[in-house]
Amino acid sequence: MPDKIQSPKGTHDILPPEARRWQVAEESIRKMMDIFGYGEIRTPVFEKSELFARGVGETSDIVSKEMYTFSDKGDTSLTLKPEITAPVIRSFIQHNLGKKSPMTKLYYIDHAFRQERPQAGRFRQFHQYGVEAIGSHQPEMDVEVISLATESLIALGLDGLTLKLNSIGETKSRKKFRKALKTFLQPHFNELSEASQKRFEVNPLRILDSKNLEEQKLLQDAPNISEFLDDNDKAHFSDVCEGLTQCGIPFELDSTLVRGLDYYTRTTFEITSTALGAQDAVCGGGRYDGLVETLGGPSTPAIGFAAGIERILLCLESKNESTADSQIQVYFIAHGDVAREIVIPLIHASRQIGVQSDFDPIRRSLKAQFREANRIGAEFAVIIGDSEIQAKEAQIKNLETGDQMSIKFDDLGGYLASLQI
Repeated sequence: MPDKIQSPKGTHDILPPEARRWQVAEESIRKMMDIFGYGEIRTPVFEKSELFARGVGETSDIVSKEMYTFSDKGDTSLTLKPEITAPVIRSFIQHNLGKKSPMTKLYYIDHAFRQERPQAGRFRQFHQYGVEAIGSHQPEMDVEVISLATESLIALGLDGLTLKLNSIGETKSRKKFRKALKTFLQPHFNELSEASQKRFEVNPLRILDSKNLEEQKLLQDAPNISEFLDDNDKAHFSDVCEGLTQCGIPFELDSTLVRGLDYYTRTTFEITSTALGAQDAVCGGGRYDGLVETLGGPSTPAIGFAAGIERILLCLESKNESTADSQIQVYFIAHGDVAREIVIPLIHASRQIGVQSDFDPIRRSLKAQFREANRIGAEFAVIIGDSEIQAKEAQIKNLETGDQMSIKFDDLGGYLASLQI
């Protein structure tokens, strides 16, 4: 017998009933996006590699270490998208969306790919939802995006959330801070990890993201980026904080929060959950006012966020909560050959009126059919056997309470329709 083929490392199959949990989560996300006035965008699963080199940054871990890249028959370098903001901005530019409206608000529910070490809630193929609000540099846009991030997570059932907030300023402010940070770190260069030593030259701000305990201790005495913001940056960040306060959205200031991608400017934020361990982030985002221009479009401000769906569902599992409702309302149980012939048109009619219905297609015993009805979480059983056929009525059993009643075949459709909420 040939060896079984397993799924690749870092990927996983989503099987029922888990897939139903995903569907319920996605429905909640779409509902929230509609409330905030965002339209859905879907981009290709792969893009030209240049998009991520220019958009995310050649020195970022994503581009330098984690991308799945290949060449097509025309020798064009293509990459399975490792993040979704750059493809959305590419599409925004390509389709001239900025000329159709001064403000473009988009959302996505999509998957991405990174060659990183798999761990709890983190996979090499993973799923995210997020938004890109393109066209406004005003602080109220930051407040809306952060509000949408928090409200969408709460609607999904998460609690124990903490919003962390920072501003890394515009280019001039960051250059000053970068110089001061390098000056501070230079005497300690040999104490830095190999990864941080590489970042020291290409992007020293990323060292602030270090999870190394010794480096975290060292960075406690590092310069604070807030001291290097110019007046415009300070005013913008102050207005963002004030707007969040007015909306009743609590937050913590975190001067080490720079995010892992090179395109961020000014506001950066992250939302963490107590349901996760050390890697506790479920959502992150920020402003990227230079990305549209970097990718060949006109100078256009923008802000967005992305949230990991696997990590959100992991949080809900840790609370012993499920986002899924029972799929099957009614399970038809047939006892005997004649009963099976009657059940087929009855279940067809039941489905036509929108009742979630199922039956046993492998002709198991009456006891086994009841077990199956309970296993799948059906609310009601419709039981038909010889005596029911003779009386031209079905037995309806509430599988939660055990209550049972008789319904004429002719009245069955109307009764089942009344069960729908």
